[in-house]
Amino acid sequence: MSTFVLAFAFFLIVVVAMSVGYIVQQKTISGSCGGLGALGIDKACDCPEPCDRKKARMEKEEQRQKKLNEWKQNQIL
Repeated sequence: MSTFVLAFAFFLIVVVAMSVGYIVQQKTISGSCGGLGALGIDKACDCPEPCDRKKARMEKEEQRQKKLNEWKQNQIL
């Protein structure tokens, strides 16, 4: 049982030391390689056209935008 307590205490000390170092340096957390943008990939999917779910979302947003524009035209100020 004492082994587990010592291991827990060790990891707790390491986490506290890392958090103190993070607070003192005041840096933002960032990845090591810069993500997909560093590789020249703009999006996660390189499909020539969007999938059906994306098309449905885009169509829904387009309908919403049309209704919003219609509402703004008929708005009484």
